[in-house]
Amino acid sequence: MRTVTSVEAQNRFGELIDSAQREPVTITRRGRPVAFVLSPEDMKELLAVREQRERVVSDFEAFFRSADARLKPEALDLSDSDVQRMVNELR
Repeated sequence: MRTVTSVEAQNRFGELIDSAQREPVTITRRGRPVAFVLSPEDMKELLAVREQRERVVSDFEAFFRSADARLKPEALDLSDSDVQRMVNELR
């Protein structure tokens, strides 16, 4: 990934955009990354991954909500150490 300073980015904006079509470009200020410039294709890919992640997290949370709804009342009183002990006993 190419890295340029914010001053370079200002002075060579056209070149920066052309470079971003080939690979993402990091823009730094005082040695720290402050922005990234990337192609529309890379951005679409990132957004698709984010959307997929959100769906997976939502599905994961829904699964645990449904599992929690099926728990017996006694199970709600178990501590983490109780569960760990029972798992170890079953091994």
